[in-house]
Amino acid sequence: MSERWPEPPKLDGPPGRDDGVVGGGIEVEEVEDEVEDVAAVDEVADAEEVAEAEVEEQAAEPDSPEHAAGEFSVPDGYGVLAGRPEGGRRAVGIVVSRFNGAVTGKLLEGALAELDSAGVPRDAITVMPVPGAFELPIAAMALAKTRRYACIVALGCVIRGDTPHFDFVAGEAASGLQLAALETGVPVAFGVLTLEQADQADDRLEKGAEAVRTGLEMADVFAQLRAAAQR
Repeated sequence: MSERWPEPPKLDGPPGRDDGVVGGGIEVEEVEDEVEDVAAVDEVADAEEVAEAEVEEQAAEPDSPEHAAGEFSVPDGYGVLAGRPEGGRRAVGIVVSRFNGAVTGKLLEGALAELDSAGVPRDAITVMPVPGAFELPIAAMALAKTRRYACIVALGCVIRGDTPHFDFVAGEAASGLQLAALETGVPVAFGVLTLEQADQADDRLEKGAEAVRTGLEMADVFAQLRAAAQR
């Protein structure tokens, strides 16, 4: 029996590699699969980090592009005359448009719930329905001139259509309600939604309660101002 010298290793691949086998008997395909699995896990982790960062960024942003983030404060050392949205024994008048009643009815519900939370009794609240937003100013003026109400809350909804009707009604309602407040000195809170489409109303129904808080706060600060002037 003749003895043969072992064949020299092949030089067309790295030492220890022969026909797709890595040192230790591990197939190349297995190593590649493990590398792909690790890369997939890393991609998932990176995606989760990006998602968390986006959530944090969104949380830091204001809820609406109409509002800016941050708190308002008056520097120390100055006299401050500020009202609070408290009802107590105050009487409140509400003028509300029947037009787009599916929306204005919900605004009214929110306003009445907020008045109840603020401690305004039902018998101190007067609700005056009017045909549409265009009639809100004259109704608010009439209630304010009675001098029976600490504030007036105006609720309505105007939705843009294919004609300039929206611009005239929304603009006149806003300027008319401001005029009612300026002429009578009674705060008139603006709770009129101006929408491009009807489906935008659901995200803005808090406007009724917000208008109540605005009216009560202004009524309170006016009461403080009158009390201070009489001293």
